[in-house]
Amino acid sequence: MSRPAPYDVIVAGELNIDLVLKGDVEPEFGQVEKLVDDMTLSAGGSACIFAASAAKMGLKVLYVSRVGDDLFGHFMLDAMRAVGVDVARVKIDPTIKTGATIILSKGQDRAMLTYLGSIAKVCYEDLGEDWVHMARHLHVASPFLLTALRPDMPKMMRLAREAGMTVSLDTNWDPTEEWKVDDLLEYVDVFMPNENEVMAITGERDVERAIAKMAARVPTLVVKLGAEGAVAVRGEERIRVPAWPVQVMDTTGAGDTFDGGFLAGWLKGEPLRRAVELAVTCGALTVAQVGGFNGQPTWEEANAYLAAHGRG
Repeated sequence: MSRPAPYDVIVAGELNIDLVLKGDVEPEFGQVEKLVDDMTLSAGGSACIFAASAAKMGLKVLYVSRVGDDLFGHFMLDAMRAVGVDVARVKIDPTIKTGATIILSKGQDRAMLTYLGSIAKVCYEDLGEDWVHMARHLHVASPFLLTALRPDMPKMMRLAREAGMTVSLDTNWDPTEEWKVDDLLEYVDVFMPNENEVMAITGERDVERAIAKMAARVPTLVVKLGAEGAVAVRGEERIRVPAWPVQVMDTTGAGDTFDGGFLAGWLKGEPLRRAVELAVTCGALTVAQVGGFNGQPTWEEANAYLAAHGRG
């Protein structure tokens, strides 16, 4: 986890806006209009939110993607620059529209509608020829949405490992529910699914059995359990960290912010328990605000929160 490189992490992923609507309503066809309580336009996309979290937690992040030459595309580039993510390898493509997700947030649950647009156009060639020399870690996310990049993900992960990089994966949800990820798990150092994802991938209905089955396949497994915290397994080491009791405003990006917190600790050489504590703290602080970027703590803020709550 200590190979010299200009960046700590390189990410090839999506850049799309999130339009988050909050309200205790259910959409209804038949031209039925219903009112929501609030609306927030924010930067979105799983890999994007992860990158923002990692950067705020003190990692140097290089981002690879595509956006349209439109209002949403430039909004996303400005948002990434504002949190310290290097977007020098994001291509502005005037032939496509920037992707967008409309989210209806209701308590601790949410429903999402996504227009892929630029998300489906990110490809391996966007990385550049020298990408394996640019970072010491590769993070892979959203293989089920990044359809142009998906065929090359195993090669990308293999080349990263061969170049001395470590590799992490967060699949997120598969809209097709086919869960074809065996070719990706082969090259993973850290796998970070949530409880529903790990059960779907393993075919288990019990989360503990799913964790046991997956832990035998990857070097380090970190499973997000929402309000129950998280479980991490590395060889014979197994730890469980409870969640912080916070008022949930919006769960958008909580898992991706969790990933950023964990990898910040892991790449800085923290013990497994400490890395998970940082991850749980990052996830908790972001759900207290609306929008994936909002509420994400810095390294100093996350550690201060842990210290103030008896985990210093």
